[in-house]
Amino acid sequence: MLQGGCFCGAIRYEADDTPIQATACHCSICRRTSAAPVVAWFTVKPKAFRIVSGQPKSFRSSDHATRAFCPSCGTPLTFQSARYPDEIDVTTCSLDDPEQVPPRSHTWRASGVSWIKSADGLAAYPEKRPE
Repeated sequence: MLQGGCFCGAIRYEADDTPIQATACHCSICRRTSAAPVVAWFTVKPKAFRIVSGQPKSFRSSDHATRAFCPSCGTPLTFQSARYPDEIDVTTCSLDDPEQVPPRSHTWRASGVSWIKSADGLAAYPEKRPE
């Protein structure tokens, strides 16, 4: 069982499935919506993810994507794309123990900032991860 929530504790969630993917995303939208150079995500099936307390707010970050966050402290929590309806991405560092799901790759590296250099040996994809 993976458990996590926002910084202020208003939102808590659980995910009771093994993550399908885990990546560090360098895309411009993730960077802008988090104000960070990279955002780590893990992916589970929507039926395996549930909010157990609080109510996140959401917004459309593109024509196909919705992002949820805590309305009190602003912590980014989830990403869902209409292109992948059987997936929900959850911010890894909103986990109580982010060490449980380390990234396995870097995605959208071509649009990342030039001053971030990955030396972790993980696969780095110029855009999305291969299907």
